[in-house]
Amino acid sequence: MLWGEVNLKMDLACNCKYQMFFGRNLNSITCKGLALIVIALFLRVVLLPSFSGYGGIDKKNLDLVHSRSLSLDSDNGIRKDKFLEVPQIVWGLNNQKIAFARACLTARMLNRTLLMPSLRASLFYKEIDRLQPISFDKVFQFERFNSFCNGFVQLGSYSDLRNQTGVYELQKGSGRKWTVERDLDQLKQLSKDPFDGYEVIRIVGKNPFLWHDHWPVKDYARVFECLVLVDEIAREADRVVSKIREVGKEMSSRIGSAQSDFSPDSSLLEPVPYVAVHMRIEIDWMVHCKKLERKLNVSEICSSKREIMERVGNIVGLKGPTVIYLAVADSLLEDSSVLTGWKEGLLPVEKNKLGVDGIYKKYPYLIQSAIDYEVCSKADVFVGNSFSTFSSLVALERTQKMIRMGVTSSCGADVRWPSYAYNILGESNGPHKWMTNMSDSSLKAISYGSNIITC
Repeated sequence: MLWGEVNLKMDLACNCKYQMFFGRNLNSITCKGLALIVIALFLRVVLLPSFSGYGGIDKKNLDLVHSRSLSLDSDNGIRKDKFLEVPQIVWGLNNQKIAFARACLTARMLNRTLLMPSLRASLFYKEIDRLQPISFDKVFQFERFNSFCNGFVQLGSYSDLRNQTGVYELQKGSGRKWTVERDLDQLKQLSKDPFDGYEVIRIVGKNPFLWHDHWPVKDYARVFECLVLVDEIAREADRVVSKIREVGKEMSSRIGSAQSDFSPDSSLLEPVPYVAVHMRIEIDWMVHCKKLERKLNVSEICSSKREIMERVGNIVGLKGPTVIYLAVADSLLEDSSVLTGWKEGLLPVEKNKLGVDGIYKKYPYLIQSAIDYEVCSKADVFVGNSFSTFSSLVALERTQKMIRMGVTSSCGADVRWPSYAYNILGESNGPHKWMTNMSDSSLKAISYGSNIITC
C-alpha cells in the first residue's frame, strides 16, 4: 500500500469514526498520531512471537527442546525468583553429571532455577582425607552454563535468595513401592499451590542420580553440552593431549612416516592421531561387573586385559604406528603390566609413561577424571565399556559431534569420531561399533549400563 493511500484512509478515519468515538472534533495530525499508535500495537501483537529474540522459540533448537509432556512448552525462560535445592551430588564424575542434569530437568519441569549444587571431590572409598565437597563453579563454568542453556535450564546462586517465604522440604520417595508414576505425580503436585508459593523447594535425603528418570536422552544431552570445564582444567587436558600426539609424532619420525595411517580416509584425521581406551580392569570395577553379570545373567560386561588388547588390535582399518592412550585408574590396578602384549605397531601409554602423572596428582579424583574424560573425548578413536557411565557419556558426546557434522549413523561407515565397545564382540573379532541412540525416551541405559549400543 502506498503512503498516500495510508494518509487518505487515516484522514477519513479521523473525520468519521474518531470524532464519533471521542464526541469531539480532532485535527488531522492528532488523528494520524492515534492511528499510528493503534497500527503499531496491532503489528507488535501479530509479529512479535515470530522473533526468538523477544521471547519466541528459536526454531533451530526445537529438536533439542522437544521431549515428552514433562518439558515446558517453549524456551520462554525459567523463573529466576523460584528455586529448587537438591542434596550434595556424589559418586564418580559422570554419575555426578547425570545427577546434575536430572536435577536441572526436575527444576525445569517445576519452572524453577536450580540452586548451584556442590559436587564431591572424590569417591567414598578413596582418599578418605579428601572427601570435602567442591563447588560446581570450581569444575564447570557457571556463567557459560547459563549462557549456553539460556531458556532451557537455569543455575542460580544462594545470594539470589530473597528469603521472602519459608523453605518447603520434600523427602524424595524411595523403595520398591515408589514407582515412576508416583514420582511423576509428586513432581506435578510440587508445581501447584500451595507448594509453588514457596521461594525454595528443598529436596532432601536422596542423591539425584538415583531419582526416577522422566526425560529423553536429548534433554540430558542438551544439559551436558552446556557443561564447560573451567580454564585451568581444560588447559591441563590439552597438555595431556599434546603430549600424546608428541609421542606419536616421534614414533612416526623414527620409522620414516609422516603420520599414523589407520584409516582408508586418513585426510579426515588429525596429523598424528591417537586411540583412547577406557580400560576398566581396576579391582573395584572387576568386583562390581562380575556381580552384575551374575545378577543379569549376561556375559558381556567384564573384559580382561587380554581381551581388551586383542579386540582393540582387531579394529578394522587400524594400522600402526599408532599411540594407544590407556585411561585407567593406576592406583587401583590389580595388574600393572598393561603396557605389554599389544599388537605390533600399537604403542600403549599411560600417565606415568607419558610423564604427565604430576598433572593428575595435583588434583582430587574428580578433577583427574574430568581430565581423562576430555582426553578420551578428543581422541580420534575411542574404545570403552558400554556398562561404564564414563564410557557411555564419552560415546554420547562423540555421537553429538558426528550428528553436527551431518552423520546420522556410524554403523558400517568410516567416519570421524568413531567409538567402540570392547566388551561386545564386533566385526573381525574386534570391538563393536558404538553410537548413542539420541531418540531414546530415557537415559536409563546410559545411567545403569547396557549392551544395547545402536550399531
